[in-house]
Amino acid sequence: MSEGADIDVHQLRMFLAVAEELHFGRAAERLHIAQPPLSRAVKQLEREVGATLFRRTTRSVALTSAGQALVLPAREVLASLARAEDAVEAAVTGRAGVVRVDFAGVSTHAVVARLARAVRAEAPGIRLELSSQKFARPAMRRLLDGDSDLVLGRWDVVPPDVCADVVVRDDLVVAVPDTHALAGRARASMAELAGQGFVSLPPHEGAVLLDRLRQLTRAHGFVADVVQEAPDTQTALALVGAEVGCHLTFTSVAVNASHPHVAFVALDGVSDDAEGTVQDVHLRAARRRGDDNPALRVVVDQLLQLPPSAGGPPHGSTVPSASETAVG
Repeated sequence: MSEGADIDVHQLRMFLAVAEELHFGRAAERLHIAQPPLSRAVKQLEREVGATLFRRTTRSVALTSAGQALVLPAREVLASLARAEDAVEAAVTGRAGVVRVDFAGVSTHAVVARLARAVRAEAPGIRLELSSQKFARPAMRRLLDGDSDLVLGRWDVVPPDVCADVVVRDDLVVAVPDTHALAGRARASMAELAGQGFVSLPPHEGAVLLDRLRQLTRAHGFVADVVQEAPDTQTALALVGAEVGCHLTFTSVAVNASHPHVAFVALDGVSDDAEGTVQDVHLRAARRRGDDNPALRVVVDQLLQLPPSAGGPPHGSTVPSASETAVG
């Protein structure tokens, strides 16, 4: 091959058509072009490689040794090009790509698992990079900093440049030791927990559960007595099972994080009683507004199409941004 040969894809495609048909007329028909441009392209390719590729007679066309040597590399080049074109098309349409998903809290684990299964089944070219965070507010900061693409958590408000959809509608329940007087009850009033000690997650910016605990106890005429802080929900439930105190948590936790010595009791007067009304605790999926990652759109669609799970049916209700009213 001459140094600096300038071979283009069209020449290789035309060469292969002739090499496989061994007939210029049939090759031209296969390529939907006239025969003269095909002959000129093959001659130009021969000049580029510095070798005759076909032996031509009035009755037949045959490959030379140089032509035979070019067939496999030409096929490999065209196959690589097809794969490259398919990869680009898959990325543009969202059939392939990477989506970084952060999730906060035990209550999100089942949703994340179901999302991963749905994406694997419906969009196997998309890779999810999963990262577990202890709390929702730091996860939101990672989203704003560009370190994640999609965050599952609970927030009363989100920044103006973030949009969030409800994926699980949830309620508050109280976890009590199985020896507690309320353990056999399906429902109870928050007022019946006056004087009880509570196990709480650590106070931090945007702590939904601690905020709701304070709202509810204040609305029912007492102040929550936090006797122990736990670093996470699993530890909190273990402390409840050890009779250290009660713990305010979510319905989705009650379903997905059982403990042999813990009972979960639904709370009356949380959302339908004027005195005890608090903001919702629904699980939401947040993403940056204007994010043009096609794979992210596919993953969000899969997330919002998940069938209802424990805690309530997921629907696309949107949480207000910080420039709007708080969730209520």
